[in-house]
Amino acid sequence: MSNPPENPPREDSAPWQPLARNERRVVGVLAEKAKTTPENYPLSLNTLMNGCNQKSNRFPQMDLDEGQVEEALASLRAKGATAQVEGSGRVDKHRHLLYEWLGVDKVELAVMTELLLRGAQTLGELRGRAARMEKIAGISELRPIVESLQQKGLLLYLTPPGRGAVVTHALHQPQELEKLRAEHGNATANEFAPHSKSSAAAVPSSASPTSSGNDPKRLPDENELKQLRNEVAMLRQDMKEMLSRMRTDLDEVRSELGMIKD
Repeated sequence: MSNPPENPPREDSAPWQPLARNERRVVGVLAEKAKTTPENYPLSLNTLMNGCNQKSNRFPQMDLDEGQVEEALASLRAKGATAQVEGSGRVDKHRHLLYEWLGVDKVELAVMTELLLRGAQTLGELRGRAARMEKIAGISELRPIVESLQQKGLLLYLTPPGRGAVVTHALHQPQELEKLRAEHGNATANEFAPHSKSSAAAVPSSASPTSSGNDPKRLPDENELKQLRNEVAMLRQDMKEMLSRMRTDLDEVRSELGMIKD
């Protein structure tokens, strides 16, 4: 069976809508694996469940069972975001339809996938993580992608644009998005994004739209310090994961060299 194209033509009118937490994890894993391990894509139910529960590149950590994954898949199929296909040995497999459903290109989907898998993050974190799926050389290349997603209503700023700006996707449920905004200073999509398809964008805000992190003389406030601490913590976690992978690769090389010596 031939795999579906990784970047099919997108439709002009994208039918996306907010998703439940389990649905976001499931469809995010499908999009990730299509890019990082295309030889194993589409995914079986068991492989998809393992991807949902893996420890790396995920926040929050989850422990979904097959029933929860199947329930999320059924809902996603009903919404037009995924499809079920017949794999080898008549094992049902699953693929995403996010290019049409979100109305995005392949690089935009990489950015959305990272947001679906990890949630709110700074632009610096987002650039580094999305670059494992599609080439994004730096923040300067990420910004027009972010602007495009923002125009489509798919991406929201949780803090004012500038150093340490935090963004998230717009596929949260309204109550989840309201909580996120409260955690990041009650920012609303209307302050930082010109368009938003999410009905939660109308949540009232008491934050001042004139606040800015671009003044070099201004000391960082409590929210910015919290963001910086979170960014440092996440970078440390990324480094731990990278070191773990390097140790594993080194052990494999040592094992191969040992076999050669024998």
